Amino acid sequence: MELLDIVLAWILGDLSPTARVLTALGPAILVTAFFLLGIPVFAVRCLRHGMPKDAETLTRGKSLLVGFFLRHYYFWLTGPLWNMLLRSGIPAHAVTALSGLLGLAAGVAVAAGRFALGGWLFLFAGMLDAADGRIARSRGTAGPVGSALDSVLDRYTDAAILVGLGWYYRNTWVLLFVLLALVGTSLVPYVRAKGESLGIPLRGGVMQRLERVLFLGATTALSPIIEVIVAPHDPRPQHWLAVGGVVLVAVLANFTAAQRLIDLLRALSPAQPLPGRRRFRAELALNAFAAAAATAVDFALVVLLVNGTGMHAPTATLLGSLLGAVVNFTLNRIVTFRSDGAVGPQAARYAVVSGSSALLNAGGVALLAFHPALDYRLAWWLVRGAVWLGWNFPMQRSWVFQQPEESHA
Repeated sequence: MELLDIVLAWILGDLSPTARVLTALGPAILVTAFFLLGIPVFAVRCLRHGMPKDAETLTRGKSLLVGFFLRHYYFWLTGPLWNMLLRSGIPAHAVTALSGLLGLAAGVAVAAGRFALGGWLFLFAGMLDAADGRIARSRGTAGPVGSALDSVLDRYTDAAILVGLGWYYRNTWVLLFVLLALVGTSLVPYVRAKGESLGIPLRGGVMQRLERVLFLGATTALSPIIEVIVAPHDPRPQHWLAVGGVVLVAVLANFTAAQRLIDLLRALSPAQPLPGRRRFRAELALNAFAAAAATAVDFALVVLLVNGTGMHAPTATLLGSLLGAVVNFTLNRIVTFRSDGAVGPQAARYAVVSGSSALLNAGGVALLAFHPALDYRLAWWLVRGAVWLGWNFPMQRSWVFQQPEESHA
C-alpha cells in the first residue's frame, strides 16, 4: 500500500526532495546497470569473433563526443530489444508515432517542471527513433513515406522538449540559449537535407542528433539530483545541470550547422575554392590578433598623448584610432592574408569596411540598449563579436585583401 501511495503521489506531482532523487536516479541506475553488465559479455564476444560492427552506423559521419565503438556497442547490446519489436509484427510507422508521442510528452513534462520525467521520456523517444528505420529495412517495407514521416516527427520531437524548456525558463536568461539550441537543432538537419538535394552528402559533426538526444536528455533527466543538494526546498529550481546541457547543445549544434554549411559551400565552389579548414582557422586567429594589437596600440597612444602632452582626449582618441587602423591594415595585409595587391585600392576598401563596421557596432549596441537588463559592457562585446565574424573578417578576406586565386573576374 505504501508503494502504491508513493507512486500515486509522484504521478500527482510530488516534487519532494526524495521524489526528485528517485525519479531521476531510478531509471539511471537501471540503464547504467544494463550497460555495465553487458561489457564483459561484449568483451568476450569481441575476443572470440571480433567486434560486431553495425552496418548502418558505419554510414554515419564521425563524432567526437560519441565514437564508433560506443555506437557499435549500443546497437549490439540493444539488438535483442529491436529483434523483439521486429518479431512482434508492430508496424515501423507505429514505432515512429510512439517515438513522436513520447517526445511531445517530454516537452509537456519539462514545461511543468518535471525534469526527470521529461528527460527520460526524451531519451526513450530517441531509442525508439533509432529502431523504426531498422525495423522497416529488415522487413523490406522502407520507403519514402516512412522516411518523410520519421524526419518530420524527429523535428517535432527535438522542438518539443526545447519549447518545454523555453516555457519553464521564459523569465530567465536561459531562454536565450534555449532559442539558440532550437535554431541549431533545426539547422543541422536542414543543411544536410539541402546538401543531399544538391547531390552532396554531409555527414559528421560534433553535435548530431544522437549527441543532442543523449546530452539534452541525460542532463535534463538527472538535473533534479543536483537541485536536491543546492535548492532542496525550492518549488521552482533552476536545474543547473539541464542549463549546462542546453548551453552545450546551443553552442555545438550551431557550430555543427556552420561546419556543414562551410563544407557545402566548399563542395559547390570548385572553381572558386574556399580555404581549407586549417588555413581558415589560421586566418581567423591572425585577424583577431591584428584587431587586438590595433586596439592596444590605439589605447596606448591615447594614454600617452593625454598624460604625456596634455592633449585633449577627443583629439587623442582620433589620432589613436587612425594609428590603430594603420596597424590593423598593415598586419592583415602582411601577416594574415599575405596580400601583394596595390596598397591604394586596398586602403580605400579597408576604409569602407571600417566605416561601415563602426556604424554596425553603434547600431547594434543601440538595439541591445532596448533591453535594460543587459549590461552595456556585455552588449558591447556581443555586438563587436557578431560584427567581426559576420562583416569585418569576411569582407577583409574576400574583398579588401582578396587573394588572386579567389578572384571573381
